[in-house]
Amino acid sequence: MTAQQPLSYDAFVELAAADPAVVGLVLKGSYAHEGMATEHSNHDLYVVLADGATTELARFAGHRTAELDLVLVSLADFRTAGMPGFERYALARARIVLDRLDGGIARILTAKARLDADEAFRGAGEWLDAYANSLYRSVKNDRDGQPLAARLDAADSIGFLLELLFALDHRPRPYNKYLHWELKRYPLPGWDTGCLLEVVDRISGTGDVSLQRRLFARVEAAARLVGHGAVLDAWGEDLDLMRPR
Repeated sequence: MTAQQPLSYDAFVELAAADPAVVGLVLKGSYAHEGMATEHSNHDLYVVLADGATTELARFAGHRTAELDLVLVSLADFRTAGMPGFERYALARARIVLDRLDGGIARILTAKARLDADEAFRGAGEWLDAYANSLYRSVKNDRDGQPLAARLDAADSIGFLLELLFALDHRPRPYNKYLHWELKRYPLPGWDTGCLLEVVDRISGTGDVSLQRRLFARVEAAARLVGHGAVLDAWGEDLDLMRPR
């Protein structure tokens, strides 16, 4: 394509679908999330190639324009993409454009969307400790007359909290852009989506200590219920500062 005629998404999909080396096309990002694409969105497309295959499509490796970003990857590398990693959520909610493996591409994406039991338990314990750490710092800074530090730590704690809550449900945390989208369609068990989003918004913006403590009480109960009591007990008497007064 010339500079005057950049490669379009539809044109590339047609080209790739005609290439036997391509075993899958996977669309991620805003266009994979219903209702999220805007005039500024481009198409983020994984082009999955058979292991060891050669293809003229290799010339498009790293292609990136305002309309189309391409990632060319072997099937073996696609299996491990985002496992673990930042890309995992994007692939967990990706849309299949082409699957020449009789559902094999779909099975790979399904595996990325669910944390196994060991991974979920280990991750939840780590995120719980990180959440408690930032919460403790926020409450302590508020007590000591450091409002900016308190608000910053409160905002940090929300990131760790979301990682924790999604790990408890064996799911990768969505990007912030898709948090509302995700929770409206796939609520977290035991949490009212509207209330959770409101609390997350208020704590991130204000660092409200009373609200942080009430939220922690719910999180503590949920964490202990699934076996993370030791993580919390390691905080000893410091837990008193985090709990509601």
